[in-house]
Amino acid sequence: MNTAFHPSLFQINTRVWLTELSQGLGRPATLDDIPDTELERLAEMGLDWIWLLSVWQTGPAAQSVSRTNLDWRHQFEETLPDLRETDIAGSGFAIADYTVHSRLGGDAALARLRERLKQRGLRLLLDFVPNHMAPDHRWVEQHPDYFVHGSDADFAKAPQNYCRVRTSRGPLVLAYGRDPYFDGWPDTLQLNYGNPNLQRAMIGELLRIAKQCDGVRCDMAMLVLPEIFELVLPEIFERTWHIHVELFWPQATQRVRKQFPRFTFMAEVYWDMEWTLQQQGFDYAYDKGLYDRLREGLAAGARASVRGARLPAEACSVFGEPRRAPGRCDLHARDAPSRGDCDLPFAWAAVLPSGSVPGAEKAHLATLDPCATGAGE
Repeated sequence: MNTAFHPSLFQINTRVWLTELSQGLGRPATLDDIPDTELERLAEMGLDWIWLLSVWQTGPAAQSVSRTNLDWRHQFEETLPDLRETDIAGSGFAIADYTVHSRLGGDAALARLRERLKQRGLRLLLDFVPNHMAPDHRWVEQHPDYFVHGSDADFAKAPQNYCRVRTSRGPLVLAYGRDPYFDGWPDTLQLNYGNPNLQRAMIGELLRIAKQCDGVRCDMAMLVLPEIFELVLPEIFERTWHIHVELFWPQATQRVRKQFPRFTFMAEVYWDMEWTLQQQGFDYAYDKGLYDRLREGLAAGARASVRGARLPAEACSVFGEPRRAPGRCDLHARDAPSRGDCDLPFAWAAVLPSGSVPGAEKAHLATLDPCATGAGE
């Protein structure tokens, strides 16, 4: 575990930021086009971490789903009445490869940006999405056993959770990525954590990521959990898919820290499972209970949550959101732009591990996930 000290973390929707820079440059912007003055501004704000959202390579399969899903499109149109097809880039959570997106300049551009951040005392956080991959990820063809399979009967009974996929080995029925309380996300395919080879492959992906940043925010980290020892906890993966799994996070965090001792893990986690994830190697976990009470204006409940917290304060993340003006930017399924007004047009939210947060009274506590419209993850 890292030294506890209440660091501050600022999230930037990378593709939105670069779209705005592109408008000023008159050409597509990459990570190399981010001005040093903006990085210095972030450092002068007293931040410790910069979280770049959606840097990984996405593909045409997930983008096609985003552009043709009518429910998502209606939400996009509510946000951008003059919506154009080119605005819909696809979800940053439907990852086709853990390499930096070619439109952003690739891995080399990220390495240069990371060095510029380091020179200003800023550490870099990126996303890791353990639960699912994009439909056009190479593993679908090379390692179909890495995914959860279904039958023709499953597809007929629950087409919202399964799809037919064509491969060189023949047609398959594969499950969409999902959590147990909602329909599947149709721009993703569910990874099978009951397969030890998949777990090893995902640890390999984490090690690749760890070479490029200082920490990861793990999307919906609790979805790959089995039943935990003798505790009465939901065996999330097994209940959802009826597949037995072994613990993933302890071995994953240990393997990464063996090679990168100071690497930081932050878990997006709900359902009162923050402590469970911290026991499995995470440095920080979302304080979802406190966030909900703040969002709903329940002052007494928020106060009781802080006073009765069973998690160490330095290990819980609380959220503040500067309000930002609407504008044209790339739209991603489940990631539509936020609204409001803000003098930080390139970024939408601050994520601050709880403790003393100077200026927190100026933050508008609103959405937890980037630019959320209620459309999914």
